[in-house]
Amino acid sequence: MLHRLEELDRETAIRALRGIELELFGNHAWSENAIRQELDAPARTYLFETADDAGPMRESDIRGFAGFWYDGDDAEIMDVGVRRSCQRQGIAWRLMNALIDDAGRQGAGRMLLEVRVDNDAALGLYRRLGFERIGLRRRYYQPEGVDAYVMALDLRERIVGFRPTAHDSGERNL
Repeated sequence: MLHRLEELDRETAIRALRGIELELFGNHAWSENAIRQELDAPARTYLFETADDAGPMRESDIRGFAGFWYDGDDAEIMDVGVRRSCQRQGIAWRLMNALIDDAGRQGAGRMLLEVRVDNDAALGLYRRLGFERIGLRRRYYQPEGVDAYVMALDLRERIVGFRPTAHDSGERNL
């Protein structure tokens, strides 16, 4: 079940996000302070996936999260994570699809993200969602110096050249 940050107990969501970050990213995990700053920053949208439990929400009930920042043109994926024990269950797919829909409703023209070039699972997910590589950030992930692909997904139809208008029928009125 997907929830907006505002629907959850904030402290529970912060602890869960931090725990998932530590599990997945180790030394590169966001600190609790960085998480608080990110969630408090303007123009952020964060979603959390939880077990279908009707009881009070616990940290362990939160199985994954994802969020983006919208600057009025592009929506930038800031972070995505799913507990290892919950991976390959469609959670990241549901989170990303919901974020893509939300960004489109907010008016974003495209969605951007960075992903490690060696993260095959994430690359496969993003490609299935329609993201395409548009760039490379050399040595983006430190201290290992691992490169990152920059990927984009157009959320609106892009017109290249001219689009025929309704009155362009190929005939001229003389």
